[in-house]
Amino acid sequence: MNFLKIILIIVGVAFTIFGYLIYFKEKYNLINGFEADYKSGRKTESYAKKVGLIELITGIILILIGVWVIIIK
Repeated sequence: MNFLKIILIIVGVAFTIFGYLIYFKEKYNLINGFEADYKSGRKTESYAKKVGLIELITGIILILIGVWVIIIK
């Protein structure tokens, strides 16, 4: 069970890092196929910002859940 808690926190950290890089540092190349879709006009920068924000929030939530589960037990 401890293994699953550690994996939950690691996944949360990964999501948080990717979300930070996409949302704040504007590294849109981390989104699969974004650059090609951006050049063809199918996706915009606001789409990339939304993806980054969703990943950032999801990562923070996963980290908090992982820490909370460790504290509860």
